[in-house]
Amino acid sequence: MDFALLSTLAVIHSLALISPGPDFAIIVKTATQQPRRIALMCAFGISLAILIHSLLSLLGISLMIRQSEFAYFAVQIIGACYLAWMGFGALSSALSSFKKNTKNEEKNFSEPSSFEHKTQDKAPNQPNNNDLEHLTFSSAKGFKIGLYTNLLNPKALIFFITIFTVLVTPQVTLATKVASASLLFTLSLCWFSFLAIILTKPQIQHKMAKGSLLIDAITGIIFMGVSITILTNLINQLIV
Repeated sequence: MDFALLSTLAVIHSLALISPGPDFAIIVKTATQQPRRIALMCAFGISLAILIHSLLSLLGISLMIRQSEFAYFAVQIIGACYLAWMGFGALSSALSSFKKNTKNEEKNFSEPSSFEHKTQDKAPNQPNNNDLEHLTFSSAKGFKIGLYTNLLNPKALIFFITIFTVLVTPQVTLATKVASASLLFTLSLCWFSFLAIILTKPQIQHKMAKGSLLIDAITGIIFMGVSITILTNLINQLIV
């Protein structure tokens, strides 16, 4: 088994994991707004998608998709549309929260005595109803969101094609190939599960609930940004 190759893959993949992107954004959004079990399912979904990308690249299927003009175009369109849809949903959630906060502030300003009475009755560390409005996901939905966010991201497809084509040559043994796919899956699961566990601590969720609007906005911008980049590249290719 080629441990030097596995070490190189581990370093490259670890840097990719901690870099801001759709995977990081969706796990932060989910973990700060959902129960721990759902955040962990989201983490597992992302990790499973990474394992699938790894296996497809090792089997040469991803490269075949990349070399097929029609197949790769279809993958990019589907991926860009999904990312745009997720981004639109996050931005809509941010806008809805902004409007609700604005209305609450106007109401509290016009009825100060009523506001003060409600504030005194509430436990200091207990999130309000607005904080809990996001807690509607099922575990299956959390898993699907994580899975599709990575699996339908064309940039992830290119990333795994690149590292496996350049580093995992045909001369690499089967044991090393299996170990490399398992390694990337394990690193992904550990990292995203770590984020899920840390960010779902009650005290952190309570603090982050105040910034849910900002989290939704940033998540939406990231998803929309990646989607627009993909679609812009496709348009440029068609024009040329």
